[in-house]
Order: sequence, then C-alpha cells, then structure tokens
Amino acid sequence: MEKYCFGIDVGGTTVKCGLFTVAGDVLDKWEIETSTENNGERILPDIAKAIEDKLTEKNIAKDAVVGVGIGVPGPVNENGEVPCAVNLHWGFKPIEKELKEMTGLNVKAGNDANVAALGELWKGGGAGCHNMIMVTLGTGVGGGIIVNDKVIAGAHGAGGEIGHAHVDDSITFPCNCGAYGCLEQIASATGIARIAREALAATDAPSIMRKEENVTAKTVFDAVKENDVIAIQVAERFGSCLGKALASFAVVADPEIIVIGGGVSKAGPVLLDYIIPTYKRYAFSGCKDTKFELAKLGNDAGIFGAAKLVL
Repeated sequence: MEKYCFGIDVGGTTVKCGLFTVAGDVLDKWEIETSTENNGERILPDIAKAIEDKLTEKNIAKDAVVGVGIGVPGPVNENGEVPCAVNLHWGFKPIEKELKEMTGLNVKAGNDANVAALGELWKGGGAGCHNMIMVTLGTGVGGGIIVNDKVIAGAHGAGGEIGHAHVDDSITFPCNCGAYGCLEQIASATGIARIAREALAATDAPSIMRKEENVTAKTVFDAVKENDVIAIQVAERFGSCLGKALASFAVVADPEIIVIGGGVSKAGPVLLDYIIPTYKRYAFSGCKDTKFELAKLGNDAGIFGAAKLVL
C-alpha cells in the first residue's frame, strides 16, 4: 500500500499545505488563509479540516498516512510545544498534542526556518548531504543548522538563529530583537537597502541606483551586475560580514555545504561571489573547502521540510 504524509508551513498570512508520497513526490499543494483573530484559535482546526478534506478528495485512508509535519514561526521545544508565536497571536500552544487530537494522525512540529533548512537538505540545494548550514536572507535573516540529518534546535528552540549573531560594533540602533550589531542588520534585504541608502547619501558620486525612488536589495545587486561602484561597495560590506559570520558558524557545525536562500538569493550566483572569498579567508583549514549553493525549493522548502519531519 502506498504511504503518504502531509507537510504544513504556517505563515502569518497563509498556511501552505502539501501532500507527499514518503519518497518525497508532491501529489498536491495548496494554501489556506491563516486566521489570526481571537489569538489564532482557528489556525489548527482549519489545518485539520484541510487535511481531512484532502484525504476525502484523494480517497486516501488514514492508515496510509504516516503523519503530518508542521513548521511554525516561533521556537518549538522537544515536546512539540510553542512557548509563543507572535505573528500567529499564540501564547503557549501544544501543537503536536492538539493537532494529533484533531486529526488522529501522528504529528511533528518544528520552527519554520529549521524546517525549511530540512527541506533544502532533503530535496533542494543540500540534497545528498547530511550536514548543512542554511541561511535565509529575507526581511530578516533566518537559518537552520543540520548535523547528521538532524535539525539542531537547542535547549530553548533558538538553535540556528544566526541572524542574531553579533557582527558589528559600530551599529548604534537596535535590531528587532533588542540587541545591537546583529547579522540581520547588515545581511537582510532590509539591511542591504539601508546600507545602500547611507552609501548614496555619503557621496555625490554617480550611481545607477539613484534612479530608483525606493532602493532595495534587488536594486543593489542589479547595479552590481552593471559594475556600479557604490553598489559594489555595499555588496562587499554585505559579503564580508556574512562570510566572516559563516566562517565562525562552520567551525562549530562543520557543514558539508552552506545553502543561501530567501528573497535576496534571487540575485543569483553574483551573491556568492561576495560571500565565498571572505569565508575562505577566515575559515578554519578543515572547513575552507565547504561547498556553497543557492537554495532551490523557494517557497516550497517549508512544506518539504515539514513532511520530512515525520519520515
């Protein structure tokens, strides 16, 4: 009998859902709205209903389903409980227990960034590897560290929060986490755009970025491809900071591969041109030859990784 599993990726506005074979083939994927009103009380019941409806639609018996994996935007402890998930308006939530009671299926939960990393390891940029660091460069900087195929969540569910590693003493305004000089303040899409605006304001030198009313990370890397001097300076600061940080992380986790994902990674291979030289300069000798790849699953990494949680 064919066996199946579900991968669920809970975001602040939508819940992405996937039905998979245990071999990792996607049979169907769809989205439902994330109902955050009334402290998100409808989120898990809505997910349970989506699963039940899909089983009925596909005529799949529950005993053919090995489980449901679910990624959520917040720390998840070893008991499958979330102390708090701000974007979902959740306080303490025993996700695994509640969703299992609602569906009658085995449930495993994890932090969304860690789960996305697991997806990239299984079927994306890290496929074929067992030890990986993933960095997600978006509005913030997320990450996931995987050692011997296991996500390192740590004692408080904060393992892989690499965006909040301290990297710069010169930053005088706080990160969203409350600390100063976090990697996220430089290497995120928000950070890259801020550094670009500061660089443009500090000089009258010509730059094609000045044509843009709203300078973004995409603006910067598009300009880099046109050999724009100021954009290159911004990219160098970004790459230097991220490369050094990854060299430090690598000496702790010793990955086979480092995968770069998130919206900023859409800039393509040029991104790696600014990260890898600094990484190699500062990496320990045993880690210097670590491979780099861009993420391949895009927004589907979360559902792939969630499915892998139950396999």
